[in-house]
Amino acid sequence: MRLGIHIMGFDHPQGPGALGGELAAAGAAAEAAGVGWLSVMDHYFQMEMAGGPESAMLEAYTTLGHLAAHTSTVRLGALVTGVTYRYPGLLAKIVTTLDVLSGGRATLGIGAAWYEREHTGLGIPFPPTAERFERLEETLRICRQMWDPRENGPFEGRYYRLAETRCVPPPVSTPHPEIMIGGAGEKKTLRLVAQYADACNLVVGTPTELRHKLDVLRRHCDDVGRDHAEIRRTALYTGDTLRDGDLDGFTTVMAEYAAAGIETVIVSAAAHEAARWIEDTAAPAVRRLAELG
Repeated sequence: MRLGIHIMGFDHPQGPGALGGELAAAGAAAEAAGVGWLSVMDHYFQMEMAGGPESAMLEAYTTLGHLAAHTSTVRLGALVTGVTYRYPGLLAKIVTTLDVLSGGRATLGIGAAWYEREHTGLGIPFPPTAERFERLEETLRICRQMWDPRENGPFEGRYYRLAETRCVPPPVSTPHPEIMIGGAGEKKTLRLVAQYADACNLVVGTPTELRHKLDVLRRHCDDVGRDHAEIRRTALYTGDTLRDGDLDGFTTVMAEYAAAGIETVIVSAAAHEAARWIEDTAAPAVRRLAELG
């Protein structure tokens, strides 16, 4: 089992000018610790539960490009991009660029979007839920087509029409950058995971709920004729054990996650304290998780 780090806070006591160095240090610390995943949020505004729009938020892919320049092994991605944030062809090009410049370490983390206030605030259309999921499926199809060297267009969908799906240079990753779908909705999200994704990211409350969601995913995979073992299973851990320094308690919970089938567990950190926290707390957790298999 591997540990991932999700950087979700960008307020810094020394001001925004200090963030570049802090993020570079966090990347170096993550690699030294053996962390397998490094991600940032993709939002326009900070989430309400984390301080709201008055708190700092960096643009995700610019930040990931900075992290790519200061790392060499850790996998990089947004957790997760809202489908409404960028046109699909542009999104595929952005993720391809990250993949090329990082040497094949990019993941496209994507979901149906949910934070209406940031859309309204910056004048971005926020369609109804059903339409956002339909757009998500079209976006997944477009990205896969753009990453297929045998295809260069066109694409005709209900919401998106592309005359050419060219992507030059192509991704470094083979056959394409990993696609991770975030969310745990049983009817739509997990069906899309089974049909299109290389990885899933679940946010659940208990190991029992986690096992249930993975059982639902397994059934969707059976329905589409796919081996569920092909999908990398990740989960965002929202508990306080590791944050509070309770390494034994964290390991106990993670043993249940590992038994359920989770391969990577992701924990959150704020940018201004990430490097030191990774060195002091996350590094010992990396070793503990490796022992779980």
